[in-house]
Amino acid sequence: MSETVYDFTMTASDGQEMPLDTYRGRPMLIVNTATKCGLAPQFRELEELYQDYQERGLVVLGFPSDQFMNQEPVNDEEMVTVCSRDFGVSFPLSKKTKVNGSEAHPLYQHLKLQQKGMLGSEIKWNFTKFLVDSNGHVVKRYSPQTAPRKIRNDIESLLNI
Repeated sequence: MSETVYDFTMTASDGQEMPLDTYRGRPMLIVNTATKCGLAPQFRELEELYQDYQERGLVVLGFPSDQFMNQEPVNDEEMVTVCSRDFGVSFPLSKKTKVNGSEAHPLYQHLKLQQKGMLGSEIKWNFTKFLVDSNGHVVKRYSPQTAPRKIRNDIESLLNI
């Protein structure tokens, strides 16, 4: 049986284990984030997507990572505070997560295997985005520079199936 994202668990920012199977039947947008990144204003657009589409099933999941020039230097509690206070984030956030290398989270190993980027499978920077359909399959990968608002049509397509 092929793996889907439902086969993985994330550790929420409060330390609770959260099986992604919890979101079975719902499309997901999975993003590696960082509060000190120049792309951090994307948090606001990600939150807009979450607010606009959560009632129709969309889940946005943020996976903070400190693997890119120390752009997530704070602890998990402070990171949640910054995301909420500075960007209005209410979507679920994980604890800081490794997305590359031998210690990459198994979910990120799976995501990168399913959808390679333009220059290979490794995550090149913060705010790389993966769109997952309601069956748990990774359907598209977006570069860090792709503004979340530009993903709306793809999300709408998944929600209208």
